[in-house]
Amino acid sequence: MNPIVEAVTVLDNKLSNRYIDLDPGGYFIIYIDRETNQICAKHYTNTINDRGLAVDPETGEVIPVRGKVERTHTKIYSARSAKELCIQLFESKEPSLVTKLDHAAYLGREFVRAETAMLAGQEYVQD
Repeated sequence: MNPIVEAVTVLDNKLSNRYIDLDPGGYFIIYIDRETNQICAKHYTNTINDRGLAVDPETGEVIPVRGKVERTHTKIYSARSAKELCIQLFESKEPSLVTKLDHAAYLGREFVRAETAMLAGQEYVQD
């Protein structure tokens, strides 16, 4: 592997494991819809408990980071590019579902990763 690519990959993996405060505005599950060739983001609400964990506002149960959870999304965004998806989320006249700048930056990075995977015909796994 190219040494620059390897160094950036190691750094990126390290940064992915840092602690972040969760967005009380909710979270997004990002995926590629191969039938429509679009990047999609499902928004889910959450509440942040006193330990900083996301909990389901209806049940009070902690939302696990890994594994399948049956929840109902509040909205689905879909677009042909990362830029188009960011414009829908952040430049709309509706109040933003994203309340933290670090969350907005994370979503932008993930949308670009999803777009790159979509265009290359590769699998996309959200970080």
